[in-house]
Amino acid sequence: MIALRFSRSVPRYAASRVVGRFLPGAIPEVAPLRLAHYDDPAPPGEGWVRVAPRLSGICGSDLAMLAGDASFYFSPIVSTPFVPGHEIVGTLLDATSSLPEGTRVVIEPVLACAARGIDPMCEACARGEVGLCERTAHGHLEPGLQTGFCSDTGGGWGTMLIAHDSQLHAVPDDLSDEAAVLIEPLACAVHAVLRAADPGSTALVAGAGTMGLLTVAALRSLLPDVRIVAAAKHDRQRMAAERLGADQIVRPDAVQRTVRLLTGSHMNEPEQGAAWLTGGVDTSFECAGNAGSLDTCLRSTRPRGRVVLVGLPTPSRIDLAPVWHRELELLGAYTYGREADGRHTFDHAIDIARKIDLSSLVSATYPLTRYEEAIDHAMDAGKLGSTKVVFDLGHK
Repeated sequence: MIALRFSRSVPRYAASRVVGRFLPGAIPEVAPLRLAHYDDPAPPGEGWVRVAPRLSGICGSDLAMLAGDASFYFSPIVSTPFVPGHEIVGTLLDATSSLPEGTRVVIEPVLACAARGIDPMCEACARGEVGLCERTAHGHLEPGLQTGFCSDTGGGWGTMLIAHDSQLHAVPDDLSDEAAVLIEPLACAVHAVLRAADPGSTALVAGAGTMGLLTVAALRSLLPDVRIVAAAKHDRQRMAAERLGADQIVRPDAVQRTVRLLTGSHMNEPEQGAAWLTGGVDTSFECAGNAGSLDTCLRSTRPRGRVVLVGLPTPSRIDLAPVWHRELELLGAYTYGREADGRHTFDHAIDIARKIDLSSLVSATYPLTRYEEAIDHAMDAGKLGSTKVVFDLGHK
């Protein structure tokens, strides 16, 4: 197969961190990523099949990894070298027990107990909550929390990968590849909404990249009567947020003024640091993955409200006084599984994708041979008026 492969390299990791601070456009050149021919991954056991990726997204977690900003928290559940890419729509090269060869599928990338051949399953997997699997470093696979972070499986940034049949979801014929490649991140947004938001409530979505816009779409689709305030830096992000259902779209520096008027709150101005509201929205969804955005959420959410981490947080310092003083619920929302209503998150996401136009969020496609340009584009997507940048693997 032809693939981009990420290797563990301390010198290149350090170089990526330095370059990321001062010359972000050079990150693809110094990151430990190499395009080459590699051996095809081998199925490790029963239920595994080959998949040829058609499109594969470049995710914020991929960019954090390449820039040297990812948390070392994940190091025990990652194995290198690996082929990145976990937002994948592809074609089955082998039949499964329920899907024929040639079926177009999206990958549910979590490598949980079923994929790892672990029996009995951990308690989380037995409940259907595969995102909370306790065995992502065990079984007959090398460690890897997901496809795209495991040395045994391959990933979406290559021309072939292997997947377990428990990870496969058939794509309806009426969904384009461009819409289907967004089902995985949409499922993450759906899980966040189902985990935290209530009918008739007010919600702040902080960040209008891919995850922020998909969270707006999930809120509007699943809870139509929620009042949504979306914080967006760039003009095209604001246009997309409005199209997907946000009631008010504001610049990040106007969030608190807007929420104050919406909720009838008062604003307090500390001697140092940012202002905070006496009231605020019922639920905030932090989708940018940075400390400034999270701080805004903590200071704009009502007492005993919820602040949900949707974007992957990078290691940072943050003032948690609002969590203590206002008795906030700080929640994580990672991946997917069986939801409280008994349905799988991917089923919800596929339903939503069939009702709204997601394909317009795919702003640019690149072949693997132009990976440096693609990653550079993804790093500056917001400034360039783009949302999702994807690799086109040529399997149509």
